[in-house]
Amino acid sequence: MSGDFRARLRAALTGLAGMVALGLGVTAATAQGAAPSPDANNAAGANASGANASGANAWADPDLVRAAHAEGGSVTVYSSVNEQEALPFWKLFEDATKLKVEYVRGSDVVLIGRIAIEQRARQRSWDLLLSPAVGRLPRDFMQPIDLSEAKYLMPQARDPERRWYGVYANYDVPSYNSKLVNSSDLPKSYEEFLDHKEWAGRIAVEQTDVQWLAALFTHYGEARARKLIADIVSTLKPVIIDGHLALARAVAAGEYAVTLNNYLNLTLNMRLSGAPADYWGLDPVAVFFGSVAVNPLAPHPKTAQLAANFVLSPEAQHMLTTSGRLPVRPDVMPNPADAVTRLGQRKIIVVDFPGEEEKKWQRTFQDLFRPR
Repeated sequence: MSGDFRARLRAALTGLAGMVALGLGVTAATAQGAAPSPDANNAAGANASGANASGANAWADPDLVRAAHAEGGSVTVYSSVNEQEALPFWKLFEDATKLKVEYVRGSDVVLIGRIAIEQRARQRSWDLLLSPAVGRLPRDFMQPIDLSEAKYLMPQARDPERRWYGVYANYDVPSYNSKLVNSSDLPKSYEEFLDHKEWAGRIAVEQTDVQWLAALFTHYGEARARKLIADIVSTLKPVIIDGHLALARAVAAGEYAVTLNNYLNLTLNMRLSGAPADYWGLDPVAVFFGSVAVNPLAPHPKTAQLAANFVLSPEAQHMLTTSGRLPVRPDVMPNPADAVTRLGQRKIIVVDFPGEEEKKWQRTFQDLFRPR
């Protein structure tokens, strides 16, 4: 990576020296020190039941609900969230509004490709995208929109141009099978992975972990990060896995002992289900968001606005925590409450780069983990 690119990346990433324990565990900060933001303090006055200053279901403005019904009474949601989690989530919206959700689930890659084709053809096919892949969309594929619930979000989860809003936070941390690895043997840095040659071939990483890779480059510097990863690849021979959920399940089943990295919430899901899976914190911890965006060609624009406001509401955010996802509202407690704070005082790097930059990082990932 060029020096200019590193400079631009550093400007796009917010490095936090530690965590501020306020609901989610992270608030706005700078490299000089962390401090709660005024928005976060205001949000703390609301409660997770949805009974904020405007009352329960404050997200469901009656005029907007009526306008949504006038559009036909349905909304089409594209998302990479699995149906087992998503359908009960969207039923909350349906029950509150009497509107129908047409849910289309696909992988991030498939959804972004489909949207690109549909936008070129000017097809009015989808209303809302809920996915970590929102950032890969061209800016003009996302309609600027004002949402009343957005003021309660942590500041990093609000796009300055109002084209996307964070819905849940993905924390990138290593994980392990607690039947195969003792917690006392866990590395205290990524360099210490090299001391565990017994893990060769029993360690895995997901093939699209570019946010984690970018955070490593920012934390260590490019030269040191490249050398560290090259040493890990040659010494431990990590297996490259397709899919973060598949990786979490494989570790829980004992197919692999350790991961270099995975989404914290997926390991939490395995742990909450009783599987012998757990995680720990190492510097750096990359954070990025699963976000929501509205289609500028939405066939149901008012319904899309209403649905987008719903996913930011305390009711929806609380529902997400029941699946182990980490909320972006400081007034909604994670499940379990120490999900983030148990990582300890770690360097948090918020990663947000557009699709073209992500492609560059994907090529770098492939070059490092699949050297010719």
